[in-house]
Amino acid sequence: MNSKPKKLLERVRETIRLKQYSQKTEQAYLNWIKQYILFHGKKHPQDMAAPEVEAFLTYLAVDRNVAASTQNQALSAILFLYREVLQIPIETRIQFVGAKKPKRLPVVLTKSEVQQILVRLSGEIKLIVQLLYGSGLRVNETVRLRVKDVDFEQRQIIVRDGKGAQDRISMLPESILEPLKSHLVNVEDIYQQDLRNGFGRVELPKALSRKYPNADREWIWQFIFPSKILSEGKVDGIVRRYHISPATVQKAVRSPLDST
Repeated sequence: MNSKPKKLLERVRETIRLKQYSQKTEQAYLNWIKQYILFHGKKHPQDMAAPEVEAFLTYLAVDRNVAASTQNQALSAILFLYREVLQIPIETRIQFVGAKKPKRLPVVLTKSEVQQILVRLSGEIKLIVQLLYGSGLRVNETVRLRVKDVDFEQRQIIVRDGKGAQDRISMLPESILEPLKSHLVNVEDIYQQDLRNGFGRVELPKALSRKYPNADREWIWQFIFPSKILSEGKVDGIVRRYHISPATVQKAVRSPLDST
């Protein structure tokens, strides 16, 4: 008996995970592929080619006025669909109206402004912001840190799968050594309580979870900044404790800035 063919988006998700892309990339690619299909009236991508891709990308720039980086992400998602999932090469050079690059320079806070923000923060969020400022980490990198990524003896942090899917080492500021150690004591209490209640699992990189099926319950793999709630996995239904949301940190930082 033949098994039922997998739906297109299921194939996309499976291919992304086999290539060990980040969860954020997976969500973004699936979203853009859905939008591409809906834009063309739910026509199957295998029945479309370069002209349809060009039309969608031009629509994003002209009608939706997206940023250049957003348009590039949409292009990457669609090319991934054709090349990696459908295995249909798009031979023709894709030509479309490019989105305009932003003219504004990124906002860089002065030391004084950072101090003003820190004074108004406390607890876990303050510690995260101190790491952002003192170690040069990005928000997504910071919230995804695990216990094993911090080396107190060498005073360094290992950022895994950072921008460009690269690992790198960053400095651990001396000023936050003790606050971070105290924070980890509290996190371990939460972890031990989860274990006693039959939980204590975290999400692992897909290849590692297959190789070490019980590693997701080990202390070294726990997130340094865990979520306050347990969540059920959308795909496998397993209850885990994920990391704090980057949006929570961003909102906390914006509040002091808005009031100044």
